[in-house]
Amino acid sequence: MAVAPGLSRLDAPGRIAGADLARGLAVIGMLAAHLLVTDDAVDPTDASTWDGVVNGNSSILFATLAGVSIGLLTGGRRPVAAPRRGILQGRLLVRAAALWIVGLALMLLGVPVYVILPAYAVMFALAVPLVGLTARPLWILAGALAAVMPFVHAFAASWPGWQTPLGGDVSLLIGWHYPFEVWIAFVVAGLALARSGLDRTPVLAAALAGGALVSGIAFALDAATGARASGAASGDDDGVRVWTAEPHSSGLLEVWGSGGLAVAIIAACVLLCRGDGGGGIVGRILLPLRAAGSMPLTAYASQIVVWAIAAAALGVPGDLAGFREAQPFWPMTLGILAGCTLWALVLGRGPLERGIEGLARVVVRPR
Repeated sequence: MAVAPGLSRLDAPGRIAGADLARGLAVIGMLAAHLLVTDDAVDPTDASTWDGVVNGNSSILFATLAGVSIGLLTGGRRPVAAPRRGILQGRLLVRAAALWIVGLALMLLGVPVYVILPAYAVMFALAVPLVGLTARPLWILAGALAAVMPFVHAFAASWPGWQTPLGGDVSLLIGWHYPFEVWIAFVVAGLALARSGLDRTPVLAAALAGGALVSGIAFALDAATGARASGAASGDDDGVRVWTAEPHSSGLLEVWGSGGLAVAIIAACVLLCRGDGGGGIVGRILLPLRAAGSMPLTAYASQIVVWAIAAAALGVPGDLAGFREAQPFWPMTLGILAGCTLWALVLGRGPLERGIEGLARVVVRPR
């Protein structure tokens, strides 16, 4: 079995192994959040609650990495100039449409989780006009969005129409569980990180330290307010609901805490893999995670498809608690890691990633 071409692709000089590693961690985090019963709150002094770190943080890491991917696709540190930029923007819009369609198809399988892909599609489309910006204005925009949009979301979420059947359908179609007006801040932050230069050690060190500091302050403030512990974060007081780091609350402290954590994790992963370029002992040990991270859409969709088949076979379709009782986390996680690794080594790019990229190139051609 020939694996050299697959390894060469994963270890290629222009490929950032640490970004693949971060995506792989996000995949495992999403699997854990879906398939394990975890604590809602993490107590740093109680190791039994540490698995709760995957709640909310994994999907926010995914969103931030989406911005990194957009940045790398459109020039890295230097935005691609017109007319090439227009071609890439068109292809990004095709990707967004394809993600939305794949998301709808996965929702039809009836798996009892909120599929993130429709929200991803909306955020991809919103990021398209921003790909011509450099790092500084992107960081400023990300900070402004993170400061303002939690309040906007609190107001928008109070609209009674969401409780109607039509409102419920619309919320599913736009992925309202991951509200785009708030989550676009994570995408913009990821885009800003890519524009800052993932090949520059000072940038990575600053992102690691800055992200960790912002995250630590936000989570400390959340603990100090006591809103989550008292249950007030899910109440009717918009001011209290905004002032929380509760997972999936889109609260101000969640945005800054989990967003800062995502930036720090990405920087740490890139720094970890930079020493050997992915081809040394670190890269080989982490190869299954890197392989899954090189095809995150395929890994995510595979999880939903396998879940739907297994739940039907067990007689618990649509029953989250019943499926979790079968303890599916390790079999599904190891299976997905093994499958992605084998595919990456033998066949290269993931099937969904290859298909969507091919579609984008066919639909949007250079003149």
